[in-house]
Amino acid sequence: MTWPMLFGVLSLMTFQLADSAFIGQLGRDPLAALGFTLPMQQLIIGLQVGLGIATTAIISRTLGAGDELRAHRLGGLVITVGGALVLLLCLGLWLFQSRIMTALGAEAELLPMIRSYWVPFLISAWVGALLYFGYSVCRSHGDTKLPGYMMMATSLLNIALDPLYIFVFDWGLPGAAWATVTSFALGCLVIYPKILKRGWARFDLRQLALGRALKELNGIMAPAMVSQLMPPLSAMLATALVAGFGSAAVAAWGLGTRLEFFSIVVVLALTMSMPPMVGRMLGAGDIEQIRKLVRIGVRFVVVWQLAIGLIWLAASGLVSDLFTSDEQVQDILAGYLVRVPLSYAGLGVCMLMVSVCNALGLAMRALLVSTLRLFLCFLPLLWLGSQLGGVFGLMTGATIGNLFAGIMAYSFYRAGMNGLRTRDGSAKA
Repeated sequence: MTWPMLFGVLSLMTFQLADSAFIGQLGRDPLAALGFTLPMQQLIIGLQVGLGIATTAIISRTLGAGDELRAHRLGGLVITVGGALVLLLCLGLWLFQSRIMTALGAEAELLPMIRSYWVPFLISAWVGALLYFGYSVCRSHGDTKLPGYMMMATSLLNIALDPLYIFVFDWGLPGAAWATVTSFALGCLVIYPKILKRGWARFDLRQLALGRALKELNGIMAPAMVSQLMPPLSAMLATALVAGFGSAAVAAWGLGTRLEFFSIVVVLALTMSMPPMVGRMLGAGDIEQIRKLVRIGVRFVVVWQLAIGLIWLAASGLVSDLFTSDEQVQDILAGYLVRVPLSYAGLGVCMLMVSVCNALGLAMRALLVSTLRLFLCFLPLLWLGSQLGGVFGLMTGATIGNLFAGIMAYSFYRAGMNGLRTRDGSAKA
């Protein structure tokens, strides 16, 4: 179940890196403008991923109980509610764009460029959310191949359209967003007819016990969504902190963040494939098997992410030259790649533990882990590092914070598992 999602998520990260590389050829200001919109992108993704977690949990449980008709109606409910929520969020971000950018520390000369990018970016975010909800419905029915293939197809199309829209049509920075709109819209035109043909989404919602369904959905969605919204909130605060070091620092930080997304692609795939497995084992009461599965996952993530960190360390100079022609941005990005990627093992463990805790029904524990990671481990050390060592000290602080977060998250997971084993033993007795 992991392999299709791995290639799908990898392709998504590849097109985002390609976006950054093409935009980097336009100069420092477009890169900085992109860097200021990344927290907004994370905010929207956080909302849709939170709903996606609830979708997978509720629909898979309903299918396990043998009530297929209700599962199909829940699919329609998720698409309807999710599309409406993301649309409202995008409208709010559009209305308050100037205040948001000013609060993040955007320089006045960057605001016109950011505004030109804002509308197509928000449209691409909404269309992308609709596509993601389609993927979530497929995954909840055990189909990871269709979402994986569609992620690859839309990403390749996006990469092909980027130079056409940005350079040939001379649309500049907004062209990157319009390329995403086009590829995601075509993806929706492929995946939704397949979902409807298979009957996995029904929209006769009056036949659904709507109050009960929304309550059930919200019981998992609310803590999962808040958990997923913590990183974008942290990203906003981090961007505001980085902005104090100038537009070159923001541009380099934005590039580094995109490289981070690319680096943790295997972890992201595992967070999508492991919860259905954990859920089935939990339903069967096989706590010991869950423990073994998670132990394998954690060991793999640690070894894999350490290897990725060493690769970025060795290639830091080459990569910084590839993604931007601005010397100051190159220097800061190289400093980022020497420091931060070595901590992706801790970040990966933390992300995996949040996903596993949600699958175990420990949603509040998952929320606590996400909150403490950012507001106890990451942001305070980010600020302390910036005070002691400037922009490079800030990056060192991020490294230490990620490592502490991984240790903390695994400790919380083990405590939660011990509680489940105790309750399971009491129930059997």
